[in-house]
Amino acid sequence: MMPIHPTLRGACALLLLMESLDAQAQSWGASSTQEREAVHAERDAMMALSWTSGLELHNIGPAVMGGRVVDLAVVGDTTYVAYATGGLWKTVNHGTTFEPLLEATTMLGAVDAHPSGRILVGSGEVNSSRSSYAGDGVYLSNDGGRTWAHAGLPETHHIGRVRIDPSRPDRMWVAALGELYSKNQGGGVYRTEDGGNTWTRVLTVDGDAKSVVGAVDLVVDPRNPDHLYAATWDRTRRAHEFTEAGAGSGVWESQDGGDTWSRISQLDGFPEGPDAGRIGLAHHAASNTLYALIDNQAARPMDEAAAEEEGLTPGAFLDMSTEAFLALDNDTLQAYLDENGFQPADSAAAVKARVQRDELSPRALHDYLSDGNAAMFDTEIVGPELYAFQNGAWQRTHEGWLDDVWYTYGYYFGTVSVDPSDVNTVYIAGVPLLKSPDGGQTFEHIGAPNVHVDHHKIWIDPDNPRHVLNGNDGGMNVSWDGGASWIKCNSPSVGQFYAVEVDDAEPYNVYGGLQDNGTWKGPHTHKENPAWHQTGQHPYRGLGGGDGMQIEVDRRNADIVFTGYQFGWYRKTNLATGESTSLHPTH
Repeated sequence: MMPIHPTLRGACALLLLMESLDAQAQSWGASSTQEREAVHAERDAMMALSWTSGLELHNIGPAVMGGRVVDLAVVGDTTYVAYATGGLWKTVNHGTTFEPLLEATTMLGAVDAHPSGRILVGSGEVNSSRSSYAGDGVYLSNDGGRTWAHAGLPETHHIGRVRIDPSRPDRMWVAALGELYSKNQGGGVYRTEDGGNTWTRVLTVDGDAKSVVGAVDLVVDPRNPDHLYAATWDRTRRAHEFTEAGAGSGVWESQDGGDTWSRISQLDGFPEGPDAGRIGLAHHAASNTLYALIDNQAARPMDEAAAEEEGLTPGAFLDMSTEAFLALDNDTLQAYLDENGFQPADSAAAVKARVQRDELSPRALHDYLSDGNAAMFDTEIVGPELYAFQNGAWQRTHEGWLDDVWYTYGYYFGTVSVDPSDVNTVYIAGVPLLKSPDGGQTFEHIGAPNVHVDHHKIWIDPDNPRHVLNGNDGGMNVSWDGGASWIKCNSPSVGQFYAVEVDDAEPYNVYGGLQDNGTWKGPHTHKENPAWHQTGQHPYRGLGGGDGMQIEVDRRNADIVFTGYQFGWYRKTNLATGESTSLHPTH
């Protein structure tokens, strides 16, 4: 018998192991809070024994780019800012300075505050991105953030919204999205009547395979806190795929504080079904109008003339049957192969023969060209739609499409806000920031050069609607003229680093790749302070955009730096000459 090469034997064993693990993974759940706490405790113990434990640390920044804001809460002149991985901060001077409040957990999803001094924080970011980390429930402060206590719901993982009853602060609600990478057991709407001592799940929506559908948003009518609206989001994420829509996504209404619910999205006029994605809610109390912003993942319809003009596209092969593929016109198929850079040997006749022999599936003609970054922007879906619910009926507010708001990745956005003093003034948070003066019929972009894209929260002052706060991937911005101009508040060092590197210079420099804030280089001797506001010279230098990833510095020439960003795109740059070369694996 021919001996098996050790490498091949190892590969076979790995494949068998992967199949075994995949089968077991069907029954694996998320790590429990106790397991995660044990890991943290072990890590802390190891750090205490490390020689690094005696080092005196200081902040070298950079804070110039800010970090991802997920929620805002305002009481009087105090604003509470929740960062995805930067914890909870407060400002009492409209963003001039910030003070950190909550250090027990840094991965946050939501915050609400009450004039009594009560603050409720939900941990675990809701955006369901690859950089969204789980939390361990809710935290409560009764003295404005000076002291904190864990208040339960440890297995909710990701929390979309928390709300305190404005008239009875011991009654609170939590919209929990639940587990992200494993079977969802913790999702739903929870309520406490006793200040967080006990919680009851008051809204549960069944999902697939003995799982539940999570709740992503929740609004409380300030004029009648028994009147609630909730949005559920049916999504499943795994390391190898993400289904960001499902039949469990919907809008629910309760008239009794959450004891009972009715699914109002089942009424005519609102899109439900397998393509219904994330939903954001905003309620205008005076007119009892509910706005619902949905990420509609359905394929965008194309008229026959446009389809004929466009010809074959990669998406056409995703679900194409073998019979339909073999029936394609050879000239049309050959044009597709030529235009998309297939190898000369892959002629229309040759590819059809391979499909007929079951060596290839039609989908291979899509997968060969697959590019995660391009797919996010180029795939044609319906995307964001805004609906208004009044007098028991739904109506789409706009005609046509809302283009370039969030492309295919609506899972990362989904927030809508309405001016408390004007039902027709509506804001949408997407890649751009949009404002409508006419109830969602038309929109204008209200971003600015000093406002980061990718928006997650808009707050409108109920006493002065020209005062608007915006939370985005670059921190918090403040406007005093309804969004016509903005101030950037970027003093907290809350950036989310994916990778850090150093060079051999004397003194040495530090390089960092950050979530949606690119790659930066700066001296390790820097001490973060606002002096650069006066000089205009920040000691850190931006080297690239996007989601900054791994960095490598050429040890022979420190001017040669390799930087990366999302989906495996890398770049070699000579910092002295500016010469740059793109690096990306391709066919």
